[in-house]
Amino acid sequence: MEKFTKLTGVAAPLPMVNVDTDKIIPKQFLKTIKRTGLSEGLFYELRFDEDGNKKDFVLDQPAYRNARILVAGENFGCGSSREHAPWALLDAGIRCIIASSFADIFYNNCFKNGILPIALPPDQVDLLMDDAERGANAVVTVDLERQEITGPDGGRVRFEIDPFRKHCLMNGLDDIGLSLQKSDKIEAFEAKRRREQPWL
Repeated sequence: MEKFTKLTGVAAPLPMVNVDTDKIIPKQFLKTIKRTGLSEGLFYELRFDEDGNKKDFVLDQPAYRNARILVAGENFGCGSSREHAPWALLDAGIRCIIASSFADIFYNNCFKNGILPIALPPDQVDLLMDDAERGANAVVTVDLERQEITGPDGGRVRFEIDPFRKHCLMNGLDDIGLSLQKSDKIEAFEAKRRREQPWL
């Protein structure tokens, strides 16, 4: 998993509440277990009409095509549990989502896939949403070590994060990475078991 320490990039506004995982990545794109190529289905129903023609969706607008941060409404990532949702966002280059609240499973899945979800009070999200609506000038810096967001005008917002999750993101540790940190103990246990229980 790629480390997350400090991210500077364009923030895209998505002023919608209750964006569920089916809206993030519709069910027809869940046939793969690969994490690449999913950006094609990201927000598909918001991006295309029934005939496959492009709508004027924010992430397809020139100013936001390289957005790294998404500023969204409350209860982001609600609905069914699907890890494809953070995979699709990550495949599109989104490394941080700022909202006033998140659905629990989606929130946890973000951390496991190298995305930083930041929950802030609604008034602070509104300010960052205003910043994000500046187009290509909506450059925001998210400093995980300092737990601070710096807006285009230099305004700063502090955010809270669980220390363990912060440690994992800053060191690029997913569940497998955490297990591999204990590889000597795992190997020692397996060697001991082979000696003491060779029939297994």
